[in-house]
Amino acid sequence: VKRTPSTNQVLLGRETPKHYGITSPISLAQAKEADLVLTHRLTEALKPYGVFEEELELQRRIHVLGKLNTLVKEWIRDVSETKNLPASVIETVGGKIFTFGSYRLGVHTKGADIDALCVAPRHVERTDFFSSFLDKLKEQEEVKDLRAVEEAFVPVIKLSFDSIEIDILFARLALQTIPENLDLRDDGLLKNLDIRCIRSLNGCRVTDEILHLVPNIENFRLTLRTIKLWAKRHNIYSNILGFLGGVSWAMLVARTCQLYPNAVASTLVHKFFLVFSKWEWPNPVLLKQPEDCNLNLPVWDPRVTPSDRYHLMPIITPAYPQQNSTYNVSASTRAVMVDEFKQGLSITDEILQSKAEWAKLFEAPNFFQKYKHYIVLLASAPTEKQHLEWVGLVESKIRILVGNLEKNEFITLAHVNPQSFPGPKEKEVSTMWVIGVIFKKMEASENLNVDLTIDIQSFTDTVYRQAMNSKMFEADMKIQAMHVKRRQLHQLLPNLVMPKLSFCSVLQHSTEGLRQMNDSSLDLSLDSDNSMSVPSPTAVPATVPTSTPVKCGPLGPPPSPIAAAASQPEAPAVKRPGSPMQEVRKRFKSDAEVFNLYCPSREIQFSLCSQEFPDNIVNCIRLRPT
Repeated sequence: VKRTPSTNQVLLGRETPKHYGITSPISLAQAKEADLVLTHRLTEALKPYGVFEEELELQRRIHVLGKLNTLVKEWIRDVSETKNLPASVIETVGGKIFTFGSYRLGVHTKGADIDALCVAPRHVERTDFFSSFLDKLKEQEEVKDLRAVEEAFVPVIKLSFDSIEIDILFARLALQTIPENLDLRDDGLLKNLDIRCIRSLNGCRVTDEILHLVPNIENFRLTLRTIKLWAKRHNIYSNILGFLGGVSWAMLVARTCQLYPNAVASTLVHKFFLVFSKWEWPNPVLLKQPEDCNLNLPVWDPRVTPSDRYHLMPIITPAYPQQNSTYNVSASTRAVMVDEFKQGLSITDEILQSKAEWAKLFEAPNFFQKYKHYIVLLASAPTEKQHLEWVGLVESKIRILVGNLEKNEFITLAHVNPQSFPGPKEKEVSTMWVIGVIFKKMEASENLNVDLTIDIQSFTDTVYRQAMNSKMFEADMKIQAMHVKRRQLHQLLPNLVMPKLSFCSVLQHSTEGLRQMNDSSLDLSLDSDNSMSVPSPTAVPATVPTSTPVKCGPLGPPPSPIAAAASQPEAPAVKRPGSPMQEVRKRFKSDAEVFNLYCPSREIQFSLCSQEFPDNIVNCIRLRPT
């Protein structure tokens, strides 16, 4: 049985006099029969993507959390006894596991992990949590992959409990006992707490506030499931890379629910795109009026904190101390998201007019055909264990590279794909990220040489510096970067991410004479004129091939040749003598003849979008089933 919202739970929104949010609602209109039908169709469209958990799996999660809660209570009683507390206190000392994130919001998907918080009374120290509680977990046969990350910004214990991944934070409250009915939204609980406990409490407090600030929780949940799936399918779901994370998407959906309190999910999804495609950023999104609890904790306030004025897409958490959950957003990532909001609005307009089905909203765009130029970033390490740590650090800093590229006078936009890919199968273990780049149009010149040396050097220096400061760096941990044109991507990326039929690759493999793509070949050894190789601090830097003109000024030690020559994207493709396309031109009179020669299948139709036949054939043909 799938756990999907029932008709009685979701559909009929009830008009309520209660006021939600910091402004009046835009509309109090009730749902019509057509809205209910569209919402049912939306639920059906979501099912194939595994966004609804089966009832059996849900019960297993509840059982695991119950076991974990019992372990916490037993552990706190044991600690209380070792610290010689009176028996009367030990009997009522309490302790509790709270949840937050997608599980607490009720929008977790199949196989998702659980974010949990262990709340303990004042006599239980954080050192106890990372010692005696960790030991207690080790004794449980259901617990696997147990690891403590005590030095993290928010310290955490990670584990798999009966095959369910769980992250457990710790908060010690200034209370003698922890009652079962404790409400973590009470601001008074923050008094006399250290900053790590406040950070740990923040997730639960924000999640609980969101659920209290929406008019209809079931409509909110179905809408949020839809928006999260859409964001993931469109590669804009990643807080660490400068897009939005789960809590930010939840707050945008919650604000939409406040503005349309009686709408059902089908309407709310459409209104979500309507509101945020037209939102005047950087005006902040707020679910409630910020309150000052006089606890002297830093809160988001651009009137007081100058750095807050530079946030591009502020979405403010509703619990004290209020923070901007989207401080990682850059000019490029905001531009990409706003463009996706506009496209989402166009698609949902069609759906509401019965011109399209919900499935169209979840069609994944082809990131690898969207741009003419890409930067491929490769992080490698000798072993799996070193690679896991290295990749985590590199990924957390990619937004710095995006910021550097945005500041380059010749670059309009840098769009990083949140999905990473395995690197070339060599001796080292490696991971790749792909960044789409748009270069500014330069009227005076047909081609443009862009120097990316300093942009990438600054990024790699930051990564290496942090790795060495944290004593994580090992020899042969490397970062490499390449400027790659669209037509070269198929040589680097797995077949599953590239179009099923690439005309260029068909040409490349059709005849021996057309396989010599000298003007677009990419050496997978990374030792090519497009390569931007960044040696590790302990390595001897490689020399740069100079067959292509590059601007590479001296950067001081260690020397790092990191420059890319980028052709101006808007200029017509230059036909080099002897290129495959010219050879094709000599032999055949029309583009249709070329296509029919190499793709004779009658299951495909060919349509010409341009009289010019560029090197990248994907620009001028459209493939669709007959």
